[in-house]
Amino acid sequence: MNSKPSKSAKKREYLALQALGERLIDLTPEQLDDIDLDDRLRDAVMAAKSMRSHGALRRQKQLIGKLMRSADAEPIEAALISLGREGHEARRLFRDAEDWRDRIVRSPRAALGEFVEWSGAADPAVEKCVEALESAVGDSARKTAKRNLFRAIHSQIERKMQRDASSS
Repeated sequence: MNSKPSKSAKKREYLALQALGERLIDLTPEQLDDIDLDDRLRDAVMAAKSMRSHGALRRQKQLIGKLMRSADAEPIEAALISLGREGHEARRLFRDAEDWRDRIVRSPRAALGEFVEWSGAADPAVEKCVEALESAVGDSARKTAKRNLFRAIHSQIERKMQRDASSS
């Protein structure tokens, strides 16, 4: 029996490594700093970020794939998975903040009480924003008040998530 992988199997492996490397292109420089990358691989990823020519970008992605063959892919994949979770949590936080803002806009006092109960702490910034929303006259003022309310709710929910995470 032949224990050597077939040419097709090798190609699938190389393409998987290239796809993994291509995912690095979408990361911010700060996120890339958090991942232990070879200097040549990091430079190739940073160069790919600035390329606009389709052909040049395709060749750069191939280079990234080639460099990925000599890199340890497991820590890179684990870091990308971790960053994906963080992105999911950020989207959930944003969605929750929007939901609470909409509820408070529809029924300010009742929903504010529910929010304080849910979050576990009264936030003067949220209460101030609700007062500004109730006293807002005109579309522009209401829009500004709703935006400020969203920001206050977002930071309150973020603090709640941090408290919950630290108590776990």
